[in-house]
Amino acid sequence: MNRRTLLTLATARLAAAATSRSPFELALRTRTEAGAAATLREKFNAAESAMILCDMWDSHWCKGAVTRVNQMVPRFVPVLTSARRAGFIVIHAPSDTMSFYADSPQRRRMTELARAATPEPRALPSPALPIDDSAGGCDTSDKFFKAWSRQHAGIPIDPADYVSDKGEEVYSLLKLRGIRTLFVAGVHTNMCILNRSFAIKQMTRWGVRCILLRDLTDSMYDPQAAPFVSHERGTELVIEHIERHWCPSALSTDLLAALSSGERDRRPSAGGPSRAGKPGPGHLERSVPVMTERSFGVRRSH
Repeated sequence: MNRRTLLTLATARLAAAATSRSPFELALRTRTEAGAAATLREKFNAAESAMILCDMWDSHWCKGAVTRVNQMVPRFVPVLTSARRAGFIVIHAPSDTMSFYADSPQRRRMTELARAATPEPRALPSPALPIDDSAGGCDTSDKFFKAWSRQHAGIPIDPADYVSDKGEEVYSLLKLRGIRTLFVAGVHTNMCILNRSFAIKQMTRWGVRCILLRDLTDSMYDPQAAPFVSHERGTELVIEHIERHWCPSALSTDLLAALSSGERDRRPSAGGPSRAGKPGPGHLERSVPVMTERSFGVRRSH
C-alpha cells in the first residue's frame, strides 16, 4: 500500500474517531411470537457498528432480480457515505467473485487479518419460510446460470472498506475491531441474506447482533408460487419472518437521518471547533477518495 493510501486511511480513521463519540438512536421493528409488530428505539455507537452488503452483484440470471437491484443501488450510496463518515466498518460481500478482488487492498487486508476463534454455534430453530421459493423464485421465467463476476459497479468501494464472502473472516474482523452490531443489506432476503456464512443466521448463531435494513433488500419470489401474493408482499412476508425469528429490522432512511443529524450536531461553527473537537473550516480537511478498478489494479475474472 503506497504512502498516499496510508495517509488517506489514517485521515479517515481519525475523522471517524472524532465523529463516532456521540451515539445515534434508531427505531427498530421486531415481532412477537404471534407475529405482532413492535417498535423500539435503541442507541448505537457507530464505532461499534458495521454494515455488510450481501451479494449486490453486477448481474443475475433472473431479469426481474436485475431490474430491482439496479433500482436499489443508488439508495445505497448516501447511506454508505454517511456510515463511513460516522465510523462504521463497511464490508462488501459479493459471493463467488473473490478472484476479481484478489489483488485489491480491501481484499488483501481481510485475508491478512488474524483469525478469531468462532464460538460454538447457538442451537437456534430455523422455521420454514412463509413463501415457496423451491423453483428458484424468479418472477421473469429465466433459467439459472452464473451471471455475476463482481459487485455492482454503482456501489463504490472505499479505501477503508473490506471485501470478503467468508463468514469466519467477517467474524474475525468484527471481533478484532470490537463490533457489536452488524447491519445487513443486499439480496436476496429469503436466500443469501439469511443463509450465507457471513449473514443473519450464522452470525446470530455466533452471537453477533444483526439488524436487517429492510428497505435495502429484495427477495427471490415468484407470485405464481404460494402464498400467491405480489412480489412486494412476498418480500414483506420474508422480512416479517426475519423480524419474528432472527433479528430486528430498520429503515436505511432512518439510519441516514440519524447519522446526518449527528453530523450536523458535530459541524463546527465558523472558524471554531466542532462539538466533537474537529478543526473549524480554517483547517484543511480531505475527503476520502473512492477506489476504482484502475486505482487498485484489480484483476478481472472471465
